[in-house]
Amino acid sequence: MKITRLSLWHVPLTSHTAYYMAEGKTCDTVESVVIAVDTDTGLRGWGEVCPIPHYLPAYARGVAPALQELAPVILGADPVGPEALITRCAAYLPDHRYAMSALDIALWDITGQVAGLPLHALLGGKRQADMPLYHSITCVAPDEMARIARDAQAQGITQFQVKLGASGDWQTDVERLTKVRAAVGDGPLVYGDWNCGATTLDAIRVGRAVAHLDVMLEQPCNTLEECAQVKVATGLPMKLDERAHDTASLLQAHQLGLMDAVALKLSKFGGLSATRRARDLTLHLGAKMCIECTWGSDIVTAAALHLGAATEPARVLNVCDLSHYVGPRLAPDAPSRAKGRIAPPKGAGLGITVDAAALGTPDLILD
Repeated sequence: MKITRLSLWHVPLTSHTAYYMAEGKTCDTVESVVIAVDTDTGLRGWGEVCPIPHYLPAYARGVAPALQELAPVILGADPVGPEALITRCAAYLPDHRYAMSALDIALWDITGQVAGLPLHALLGGKRQADMPLYHSITCVAPDEMARIARDAQAQGITQFQVKLGASGDWQTDVERLTKVRAAVGDGPLVYGDWNCGATTLDAIRVGRAVAHLDVMLEQPCNTLEECAQVKVATGLPMKLDERAHDTASLLQAHQLGLMDAVALKLSKFGGLSATRRARDLTLHLGAKMCIECTWGSDIVTAAALHLGAATEPARVLNVCDLSHYVGPRLAPDAPSRAKGRIAPPKGAGLGITVDAAALGTPDLILD
């Protein structure tokens, strides 16, 4: 089997509600990159990556030039067994992980179709029928955030990520955490996420003010060392995200005592292949995992759900149905949340049917 064509689309995904984070980061309409990899047998694999602007070293309009550079390596190559081709691509164009992520997902989709198996069967075997979701609450007024939490809880959600830092004062962040915690009652998981946007001083003041509550902190500061300082000063458990992006950073975080939980996002690591390796290392290190991606729709959501379903249930903190937050849906048969949980697709490969006609004419074709 050989790869004969690669097609690429830029797809605007609009959030159902404008989504605010610290340091002015916003998800309103964000451009996702969708690719299709065609083979000489007629099989087609789908991939997606959706970088949030100003969030991580990733740029939606950088994917097409990266794949153009990689065309001599990709075209004519065997797509089955994704790691082999991805390793060659990474050697040819080092450290463009976000671009590799979309390609890697498409190669896994083809590999699963060739095997006649859903991807979770190839990523470790299906360990659970469905997985718990968290609901991410945009950083707005505290009372509104509490209302959003109650609405999500009424739909079965038991885990709540409270975005912090958008207003620039630590006292309002204390109010946000306090009111969401009270709104959902005892038991559900509540954690406050600054997306690297807090100083150690502000994060410590918030953490100490809510230390009597059952809450967790997520990635308050820009470096692992700063996050470790916050954890020691507050005594609260810590979840990492942006600064956990490869095996070296996972090991460093573990050595600093920060690995209570960690977000494993496909685009941070470079696709399913690299994130599976991170998953296995995290299992060894003993942390819980949120298995997801940065942003996106049905394609990248399906890929992450397969990896989550193939992971030891006791170590899966939660997953995310990214496509729930945005429109349009790219695959009408993709999974949706039900009673606070979500199941992976059942068909071969990604197991979803992408509406290629709705995507229109590709913005790039390599053949």
